[in-house]
Amino acid sequence: MQKKSNEVDSAVPNSRRNFIKTASVAIGGTVAGASIGKAMASSGKPKNMKALGVDYSTLKYDDNEWNRDAFARIMGDLDFGKQKFGWYKGTVKGVRPGKPIDDLCGFEGFSYARLKDNGDGTYQKLLREVGYYIDLKTGEVLEEFYNPYLDETVKVVHIANDPFNHVISAFFPQPPSYGGLNGDKKPPKIPFIMPWIEVGDGKVLLQNDINLFYPSALQPDKWPRESSGKMNQVSEMFNYVFDKDDLANPNITGLEFSGSWSRITPWLPWMLMGQTAGHISYDCVQGCYNNTDMMSPKVRAYAKKHHPEFFEAPTEWKDPSWSSLEHYAHEQTPAPVKKS
Repeated sequence: MQKKSNEVDSAVPNSRRNFIKTASVAIGGTVAGASIGKAMASSGKPKNMKALGVDYSTLKYDDNEWNRDAFARIMGDLDFGKQKFGWYKGTVKGVRPGKPIDDLCGFEGFSYARLKDNGDGTYQKLLREVGYYIDLKTGEVLEEFYNPYLDETVKVVHIANDPFNHVISAFFPQPPSYGGLNGDKKPPKIPFIMPWIEVGDGKVLLQNDINLFYPSALQPDKWPRESSGKMNQVSEMFNYVFDKDDLANPNITGLEFSGSWSRITPWLPWMLMGQTAGHISYDCVQGCYNNTDMMSPKVRAYAKKHHPEFFEAPTEWKDPSWSSLEHYAHEQTPAPVKKS
């Protein structure tokens, strides 16, 4: 099988993204993932495993080192140094108790990441990502947003995470520290087995999520209008669809995929909702492809003007890796308290 390229088109500089969340993107898992992977591995493979020149015996779903390398091929490219493009697009929804859910704005972003071999069985994933809030009617990147819940126009603060790095190993990663804010409890060391699901049309599905609850960088005494409270409660959900033949082919060092990304998070701090009951839900499609054609022209133009460095993945590990909430705390100033 011919090796696929993961280089992007000539419109974007090339030299590879989170989680999300996630996108960013960090990834979580449970012991249930191990049991699902083992059940698949023991359920039997097709008798014609080498049909069409593809050897499905390479799909070692119950092997944590194989899972490490498969995940690295999702997050980046095992042709070390080559960068990989990721993309997501959808809507940002406002969720209030006892009220209809509202589509507030659109959301589109992209990332570039590359892998580095640590030489000890682990890989660094080095990533930059941006996410822009979009006017649902015009497709323009928003600079201001009319918050219908407050009857107030507010300044929009987009997502620009540089860097958002983590280590890929044969064991489930520790949750992101967010600059030390999420550092109290560490889960036990668990072999990295993900819940792969084969389906009948030559596709493989994967689902992963991460649930976080940690002290907020936006404490309400300092950020009364931006802070949802003393703790951040955030979940990110990732769904991937792969071509089974690609997954079985070790010569494809960076995997293409389609899927979805969802995020549940407190009210966005720039909405100035304070501790009003409710939250934000992101609902997006996502994918990683060998071109950037799906990127909206208006988003591409805005990024080239305001974040041109985000078209190139980092080359060296740098700390700290913060999410958008931590970046907000370090880059913005508290809004004046609204006069009654």
